[in-house]
Amino acid sequence: MRSDHQLGLPFMKMHGLGNDFVVLDARAQNIDVTPALAQALGDRHRGVGFDQLAVITNGAEDLHLTFYNADGSLSATCGNATRCIARFVMHETGQSTLKLSTDRGPLSACDAGDGMTAVNMGQPQLDWSEIPLASAMDTLTLPITGSPVATGMGNPHCTFFVDDVAAVDLASFGKAHEHHPLYPQRTNVQIAQIIGPDHIRMRVWERGVGITLASGSSSCATGVAAARKGLTGRKVRIDLDGGTIHIDWRDDGVWMTGPTTHVFDGTLTAAFLDEIS
Repeated sequence: MRSDHQLGLPFMKMHGLGNDFVVLDARAQNIDVTPALAQALGDRHRGVGFDQLAVITNGAEDLHLTFYNADGSLSATCGNATRCIARFVMHETGQSTLKLSTDRGPLSACDAGDGMTAVNMGQPQLDWSEIPLASAMDTLTLPITGSPVATGMGNPHCTFFVDDVAAVDLASFGKAHEHHPLYPQRTNVQIAQIIGPDHIRMRVWERGVGITLASGSSSCATGVAAARKGLTGRKVRIDLDGGTIHIDWRDDGVWMTGPTTHVFDGTLTAAFLDEIS
């Protein structure tokens, strides 16, 4: 990989409920991000390791975010990374609200108090063509064993409601359904257990990544799916493997609120960058 950073490339490591990210700040420097770089950084043994790579650039709003999965593929959105970066920029600038742009579209973020950060992930995509699915069908009851719900949050989701999430072998289940032919762009897979009218237990398989401790867009999709099926109200607590997030499907979009952590800053060496083809 050719790089202008002869002294290395600074990065930040962040996570939201264990859903972890490497963040590159390209607002004041030229960073040539390629799928190969994303894959190399995502390697937890030979790189840094992450669920997603996020790149901050200047844009029409306060900033623009671009996301890559660990396999080097692009993702239009990443809710927990958006919250982490929003918290970082609000601390940097002293602002309590932000406008961000992503390939999903414009998003709003705000300081929710008590160290929590909220992001409006926009309205869910409920029509088969927007998600997208392979053909026209009812997105509330897919013709897949288990009758999952399809939801778009800028990326595709497939939500299964089960009696006991602990009884599901998520590794094999998630891998099989990520590549289901109904999803031409692959899909994120959630298994969700209803605990109460405003309480869900959920586990996540992310496309291009695998099992993750949490996922913001998956949490939004599951909250929307549960409300559409009448299993919960539109405001729910979701307990993930990595912790708890709060989803509120309002008239202006799906709001997601939870904690963020800026773990450390580091520098990728020029030698590491030069090894990447």
